[in-house]
Amino acid sequence: MTNEPANPLKPFWILLSALAVIGVLWWHATVLAPFVVSLVLAYALHPAVDKFVAWGVPRALAVAICLVLMALVVATLLVLLIPIVSQLGPALREQLPDLLVAIWGKLTPWLSQWGLRLPTTVDALKAELVKLLQSHVSQWSATLWTSLLIGGSSIMTLAGLALLVPVLAFYWLLDWASLTGQFQRLLPVRWRQLAHEVMVECDELMGQYLRGQVLVMLVLAAYYSVGLSLFGFKLALPIGVFTGLAICIPYLGYGVGLVLATLAGLLQFGVGGQGEVSPILAVAVVYGLGQVIEGFFLTPRLVGERIGLHPLGVILALMLFGRWMGLWGVIVALPSAAFLTLLGRRLVRAYQGSRFFLAQ
Repeated sequence: MTNEPANPLKPFWILLSALAVIGVLWWHATVLAPFVVSLVLAYALHPAVDKFVAWGVPRALAVAICLVLMALVVATLLVLLIPIVSQLGPALREQLPDLLVAIWGKLTPWLSQWGLRLPTTVDALKAELVKLLQSHVSQWSATLWTSLLIGGSSIMTLAGLALLVPVLAFYWLLDWASLTGQFQRLLPVRWRQLAHEVMVECDELMGQYLRGQVLVMLVLAAYYSVGLSLFGFKLALPIGVFTGLAICIPYLGYGVGLVLATLAGLLQFGVGGQGEVSPILAVAVVYGLGQVIEGFFLTPRLVGERIGLHPLGVILALMLFGRWMGLWGVIVALPSAAFLTLLGRRLVRAYQGSRFFLAQ
């Protein structure tokens, strides 16, 4: 039996095929987004579904229970926003003019030191605003209308995804064992053991990451609630719990909580505050210390940095997945990046053990 000569163009065709597949996936990223998000959700929930099945619960009912519990967690975040919005909304409508005037009065002396000519009285400020609006009203109207159309379509898309993702996740979870088994049978025989090892390692990593993340969320919810209440914030509990639970959405959850706490402080105490500490300084202390506690103590100890991503990698993953899939991409960015990191480590080890790398 003679060996066939090696095809020197084989690596080129493999690379070209891989690039073609990546290009097709990139071109259809919007269509594939709900399937990717639902697959990540199903992967995160399938250990819980298997637990229920082991306890004798029918699989379809177990899947429904897990999805309902996940929906309750999301609903909790939305319910927490109700008292925040119901109290901040009217107060913001009533106090916004006075609040803006007070902020302007604080900023004007500081900006004047840099040689900027600014209106120093309320009447002068109103005159400048009217003049600015009259000169740019047509341009801003067109921009506003375009933004409303884009924003409305984005909201409809997000609402559609919110309904579609759980349905897709239900079908993923219902036939999880069958689908994963079919995928393994499609792999070459020599790769099946490696694929099994990778999935076992990934399951262990994800389990530890998710359990640690839940603990971080609970601890931060208690911390922000207590921290804001110590400074006398009336909405300390809902804003603190919302911020802690929204940490599961990296950077975005923290940023929304920070904005809500700042607005609540300004509307309750005013720009200068009613006591010795201004509300802006209070929010800066609570949220700045919370970020330090999370980044240097909670996440390393409770999550154990098992995700294995450098902070630069975390930011890159959030930006890329956010660009590809919007808000849902930000939510699944870290679990997906952890899985890709695991595969990357395997590939690096395989490359370092290859004859090409070890050749003199």
